[in-house]
Amino acid sequence: MTSENGNSKELLANIENTLKEKGYGNICGVDEVGRGPLAGPVVAAAVIIPAGIEIAGLDDSKKLSESKRDELFEEIIHLEIPCAIGIIDNQQIDRMNILKASLVAMRKAVMDLKIKPEIVLVDGEYPIPNIGYPQLSIVGGDSLCKSIMAASIVAKVTRDRIMDKFQKLYPGFSFSKHKGYSTAEHLKELKIHGPCEIHRKTFRPVAELVPEYSAAGSKQYALFR
Repeated sequence: MTSENGNSKELLANIENTLKEKGYGNICGVDEVGRGPLAGPVVAAAVIIPAGIEIAGLDDSKKLSESKRDELFEEIIHLEIPCAIGIIDNQQIDRMNILKASLVAMRKAVMDLKIKPEIVLVDGEYPIPNIGYPQLSIVGGDSLCKSIMAASIVAKVTRDRIMDKFQKLYPGFSFSKHKGYSTAEHLKELKIHGPCEIHRKTFRPVAELVPEYSAAGSKQYALFR
């Protein structure tokens, strides 16, 4: 499903209410974070917001400040809202490519939910393979659907905290600042230190520094940054 015009965008923005009116109970939102970085995992979250619970301030995690994301993340945890995480590390990303890794992470998140969803709303254009539940793929869903917004926040905060831990393990890289993305600072660190264990060796800027990957290069970085 897409939001190419005003009418369809309005329809998608109300899709959760429409689904509830049709009798769907456990509506699950799914989103992932970390396709574009040169280092670290891709992290997905699946969230079911129970009927009667309202979380003020939900939005696409990219539009929120770090402090606001943390605040909403803690509220989601405090309210014991059903959620689950799927994590695919850099080595698995290199083996299967970033798109497949993202879909696998999302599947892990959905399948690890303690409550079975009745329908799954997925941010983006690709459906999740082999989940066994009805699903809708919604481009821009993280700006339209509350459950996907919540999932984007849980995934983003989880991944950021993982990268903060990597900062301590690899002090030559400012992972707490750039989170593994290809900022000028990160590229400079790569040139000085070379790739570390959590870098994605098949992503072009890293591949150019790794002999066994440099000849082939990689299209992943260009496609998903």
